[in-house]
Amino acid sequence: MPSHGILVVEDSEPFRQFICSELQKRVEFRVTEASDGLAAVRKTEEQQPDLILLDIGLPNLDGLEVARRVRKLPAPPRILFITQESSPEVVRECLKLGALGYVHKPRAGSDLLPAVDAVLGGKRFVSSTLEFSESTEAYRHEVVFCSGDGILLDALASFIANVLNAGDAAIVLVTQSHRDSLLQRLNTRGVNVAVAMQRGTLVLWDVRDELSTFMVDDWPDAVRLSTALEGLIRSVPKGSAGERRRVVTCGECAPTLWTDGKVEAAIHVEHLWNEVTRGYGVDTLCVYPSFAGPEDDHSFKLLCAEHTAVRSR
Repeated sequence: MPSHGILVVEDSEPFRQFICSELQKRVEFRVTEASDGLAAVRKTEEQQPDLILLDIGLPNLDGLEVARRVRKLPAPPRILFITQESSPEVVRECLKLGALGYVHKPRAGSDLLPAVDAVLGGKRFVSSTLEFSESTEAYRHEVVFCSGDGILLDALASFIANVLNAGDAAIVLVTQSHRDSLLQRLNTRGVNVAVAMQRGTLVLWDVRDELSTFMVDDWPDAVRLSTALEGLIRSVPKGSAGERRRVVTCGECAPTLWTDGKVEAAIHVEHLWNEVTRGYGVDTLCVYPSFAGPEDDHSFKLLCAEHTAVRSR
């Protein structure tokens, strides 16, 4: 059974001891403590825990700033907030910072261990008593396996046209060889590509250029990928009334790694992509060439598991 290092950051000693005692019931958890934000950052740097449990109202440095700082470390931990704050806005902000879990303190007795298990497994957990729930912002990360280049480009063009026609924005990552053909297909679907790009609602990036910003020794660096993707999302201008515009991402980022034979790296990119885009409420469509192996292939199953829907064309 693998062990997991967990750092508990809570300034209330009675509540901190309660959390630690619950975690220590599990032999696979190695638990350490901190009572303020600066100590939390320092101990995270020194101990490199797998998970950090954070309150928001901490002395010296609040939990939100702790989350921002630890995410920039070379080996950032997963983050689970355990706090008294219950507003949907606060929950949403914590998830945008990269946290995978949010436990409301009154629910800690029942939610703590399920939340820890979920977050360590790379899944989202939010206490069900909070107004924020998964259903309030349904998250979609779909994959389409395409039997040829033409079908792949048609799937992308149809998806992007629907997004733009709805007044939303699309961040598109494609190979250089597919770019011109994709733009032609968008034009035939009534998309004024030049206007959309000028307005910033259609953002086109070359896959190889984007991969170079976060791949280190053929492996995706979590912090670099998060920084690059967040930069793309934030680059989209707001709507005419100043409201936040809905954004989707699509294209061939992880699929390019898969095609290059870097299968495990592609799966990990999909996993990291989930962690970032889910917090921003950003949906994603991935287009892959048709899978040639058996359907029970382990890598294929892992890839599909990172998506909310799997289709083929």
